[in-house]
This record gives sequence, structure tokens and C-alpha cells, in this order.
Amino acid sequence: MTINLLLPLFTPFITALLCVLVWKHNRLQSWLTVGGMLAMLVFSFNLFTHVRSEGILVLQAGNWSAPFGITLAADMLSAIMVTLTALIGLTVGFYSIPSMDAKRKMFGFYPLFNFLIFGVSGAFVAGDIFNMYVWFEIMLMSSFVLLALGGAKRQLEGAIKYVTLNFISSAIFLAGVGIIYSLTGTLNFADLAGKVALVQEKGMVSLAAMFFLVSFGIKAAVFPLFFWLPASYHTPPVAVAAVFSGLLTKVGVYAMLRVFTLIFVLDTEFTHFIIMLISAFTMTVGVLGAAVQFDFRRILSFHIVSQIGYMVMGLAIFSPLALAGTVFYLMHHIIVKTNLFLISGIVHYLKGSFKLKYIGGIYRDYPWLAFLFLIPALSLAGLPPFSGFWAKFILIKASIEAELFWLMFIALGVSLLTLFSMTKIWNEVFWTNEPEFENDPEFYMNNPGPLWMLVLPVVALAGCTLFIGFFASPFYEIAVETANQLLDRDAYIQSILTTKQ
Repeated sequence: MTINLLLPLFTPFITALLCVLVWKHNRLQSWLTVGGMLAMLVFSFNLFTHVRSEGILVLQAGNWSAPFGITLAADMLSAIMVTLTALIGLTVGFYSIPSMDAKRKMFGFYPLFNFLIFGVSGAFVAGDIFNMYVWFEIMLMSSFVLLALGGAKRQLEGAIKYVTLNFISSAIFLAGVGIIYSLTGTLNFADLAGKVALVQEKGMVSLAAMFFLVSFGIKAAVFPLFFWLPASYHTPPVAVAAVFSGLLTKVGVYAMLRVFTLIFVLDTEFTHFIIMLISAFTMTVGVLGAAVQFDFRRILSFHIVSQIGYMVMGLAIFSPLALAGTVFYLMHHIIVKTNLFLISGIVHYLKGSFKLKYIGGIYRDYPWLAFLFLIPALSLAGLPPFSGFWAKFILIKASIEAELFWLMFIALGVSLLTLFSMTKIWNEVFWTNEPEFENDPEFYMNNPGPLWMLVLPVVALAGCTLFIGFFASPFYEIAVETANQLLDRDAYIQSILTTKQ
């Protein structure tokens, strides 16, 4: 039933419109957002169960059959990503109620937040490459305003870097769309998958592939296109940084998975070797950048870059097990990274700073917060029995099976350095005594609401991490099913091209 596809997609859109209608009532907007995200989570999980049991769900807009109309399609990967988007939207939306200041709420935080979720979700179900670009632009416009909202100098500096690089990414994306359309005469994913193989100019196909790799690489923040991320993600309020860290770069990873498992599969020795080198450098440079930082959010920002390398690693190896590792890693990392940013906000609530040298004594005064930090931190480092261990274990096993031992050693080394960074945060923020000298000169507080409202989303996400870690088997089965579906190109092509409305 196509309604199962439309409900999770348009719930945040309708919620955004309702928030605009009650523009002057911040409290009502906040609870409308939480209610909308909760409804979206229910609809998304229903979509996932439908796709898993019935197969790929396709909607041909306006009764135009593919490849002539606008196609929306949800396979296992799309359904997983939309469900995770709803989960992050719900937890961050609830977190924003006490943490977001009244000024930003007054200037449209909640409508923009919902439009961002709308754009992200749309990108995951786009059935043709041009409409994926359109969804990207909806996401970009919302994210840019959210990043700049408030007008602080640091925010504007970060927002300019963010939007400049993403505009360049969009221009490269459009150039790739133009090349691939000139070669095939179509932009529908399923139709492209069949027609690319018939193109005589194989060099032009490889050129188009590189255009998309660069464009999606910028959005995913891979090496050497990542520097905009650590320059911008530490500047906005924590709720904004958390939803950015959890979702936005994953849209780039998703797009890479879609086009390099479905369309550009004729010269994998070339394309996937380049992706493999990018993966290795992304892991290494990201974790080294984190190792030299002494600001809570900047450390986490560099770790986004580093962990993206693991996700791209699975695509580079391009085996069923490796792709399953990438899917598992996406499920794990979206939850863990969002949670770490939310915890940094609670630390700021308690101590008034994100700089490690101005923080200390959290373990003595708030042992429960130290415990909540350890769950995502150790999971990010890949220690058992947390979710990150299983994600990395699958990728390491896939690299061994592919006899890519050099890539395996890089992945293991990066994991150790990740543990070092998390240990540095633990030591400075939680274990050492509170510093006796004056507070951070950039100390500021937004007069947030009750502490329990900040803690509840963190507890929920920590519970998800523990659940995935202790009950990894069903999530591994889902990841394997998703990987097999990604590799079954004919099933995807037939589902879209034969669906009539």
C-alpha cells in the first residue's frame, strides 16, 4: 500500500506547516514537533515491516509510469534510514524543548527542523537522481538556516563554510546529472541501471561516476572534502549539531551506496579502488584530527569524519558481508553520534563550557552521566559488547575475507585511536577534579529547562545502543537482507519499471 510510503514522508511536512500556523506559540510548536516525530516513527516502522515482508514499495506520482514520472521507492535500506531519521527527530526534538533558547524558537526553529527531517526522508526514498538532488536542496536550505539561526559570529563563519562547500557539491551533482542524462536519456534509477551498460563511451560513464563521487563525498565529509564539517558542526546549539551529526553526512553515504551498487557497477576495479583509498584516508585523518582537539564538540566532529570512513569501507570492499557491515554501521553510528552530542550539551548545562580544560569532576557529582557517556563512547571505539563492536567486527571480517589486510590494520589502528580520544574526554571531563581557575571566557548558558528533559533522550538512545549490542543477531540479519537486496539489482529494476498506479 503506497500510503505506507507517504505517511512517514509527509508527516514532518504537515507538522512544519502546523508550526507555521501557530508561529507565536513556541510551546505548542515544540509539542507539535514531538507528536509529529512520534507519529513519523510509528509510520516509519510500519513502512519497514511492510518492505521487509512484502518487498520493495513503489509509488509512481501522477499515474505516470517509470521512467517518465516521479518515482518514490522504499527498499530495505530506504526504510531503515527513514526509521532512524524519525528516531533521531523524536529524541532531538524532545531535547530541544528545554535546550533551545526562546529567540531561536521565535525565529522558526521548529518549522525548519521539520522541513529538514522532510528533506532527509525524501532523499532516502527518491527513485530518480534528479529528484534526489531536489530533496538535497530542501535539506540544504533548512540546514543552512538552522546553522546560522541566532546570528552569532562563530555560527555565521561556520555557516558560510558549510553552505559554500555544499553549493559546490550541488553544482558538481548537477554536472553529473547532465552528463548521465546526455549519455542515457533517463534519470530514473532503475532505468539508468539498465541503460548505463549499453553506453558505448565507457570513459564518459566513469567521468559521471567521479562527479557523483565528489558531490556525495562532500556531503558525506570524506577525505579530502571534509574540512567544512569540523569547522561548522561545533558552532550551533547542541540540538542542531546533534541532528546534523546523526543524519546529514549519512545522506551522502546513502547516495553513494545507491549509485555505486545500482548504476556504476561495470568498472568496480576502478571506482571501488578509489573509494577504498578514500575510506582509508578518511578514517586516518579524521581520528588524528580528533586526537589533537581539546573541545568536546570538535573532537566529536572529527570523529564523524573518521567513522564515515568505516561506512565507505564496506562499499569499497563490495561484498555481501561488507555491505552488511556498512548497513549495521549506519544503524549503530546514527544513534551513538547523536547521543554523544546530546551528552556534550548536558555537560555544558552543568559546567558552562565545551572546552575540556574548563570542565571536570562530573563523575564525582553526576556518576549517572558518566555511565551514560561510557555507553556511546565505548561503542564508538568498538569495544564489546556494544553495537560498535559488532559493526566493526563485520567490516574487519569482510576485509580479511577479501584479503585486504592493509585496510584491516588501518581500521583496527583507527579504532584504538578512537578509544584514546574517548579516554581523553573521560579523563578531562569526568575523572579529574573540577579546575580551580576561572571559567571559560566564552562561558554562556541558554537558561535551559529541567535537567530530566535533557537526560531522557540520552537514556533512550543509550538503551538503543545497548539493545543493538546485546541483541545483535536480528540486526545483523536485517543488515544481511539489506545487503543482499542492494546487490540484487534486477529485483530493484523490475519493482520500479513494472509498477503501475
